[in-house]
Amino acid sequence: MSITDSFRSQYNASLEMLKQAILKCPDSLWAEPKYKNEFWQVAYHALFYTHLYLQPTGKEFVAWVRHKENYNRLGPGKEPYSRAEILEYWEICQEQVDLQMAVVDMEAPSGFDWLPFNKLELQIYNLRHLNQHLGELCERLGVAGDIDIGWVGSKP
Repeated sequence: MSITDSFRSQYNASLEMLKQAILKCPDSLWAEPKYKNEFWQVAYHALFYTHLYLQPTGKEFVAWVRHKENYNRLGPGKEPYSRAEILEYWEICQEQVDLQMAVVDMEAPSGFDWLPFNKLELQIYNLRHLNQHLGELCERLGVAGDIDIGWVGSKP
């Protein structure tokens, strides 16, 4: 298995777990205002940056058609996306994993001037970010109703 195949598998596994979290989130938790960053917003934020950092460069990034200005940034005061909208964006991100991992040059610069490392490290960085927020959402589900997300070890 090549390194890009390994990254594809791990992105797909993490995204599959995120999809489970999105699907299992109770309606009452989706936009619960007691959290500074509501469930839907954390899910969107994780997807947005996964999508962004899969691209060759920031200049080549084309935001999701439903993207709203600053919705990628965490913080209060945003109208929630619906579960269906977030799942629509999830599908785009999952497709981007397969497309971008097929052509990425791991030795190339990150493509983002604020991330001064190569594409290999960018993939690690991106997966860490995705999984940080996935863990946050899983914790909320556990506290809210003892809702478990099944572990996905790999998903080619």
